[in-house]
Amino acid sequence: MEFIRGIDMIKEDFQLPDRLVTARFNTLFTGSPHRWYMKLRQAHGHQRWTWWKTQIINKWANDARRFKVETAFESSKFNADKDKALPWFCQQKDRLTALYPDMSELMIHRKIL
Repeated sequence: MEFIRGIDMIKEDFQLPDRLVTARFNTLFTGSPHRWYMKLRQAHGHQRWTWWKTQIINKWANDARRFKVETAFESSKFNADKDKALPWFCQQKDRLTALYPDMSELMIHRKIL
């Protein structure tokens, strides 16, 4: 997952302790991920980054989640009467990036179009 790779790189580059990394989750996560985080944080207290990484992978990087994202991508068809082009395109791009993090920008654009 791009999110985990990004945190791992920042943690390594700046030699950040786990406490600084995990302390940002409360403001970083919004909506459903924030509710999920708060529930786990209250139940398990402060945990190391490796523990949180495992929880994030289990929750968001599983086959069911992948299927949901793939289905959403395939079923979303642009409708000029009801959709605004940029938000629709960005949402589709985010879905493809989540599914295929190593896919080039050109290939993402071609797949959307």
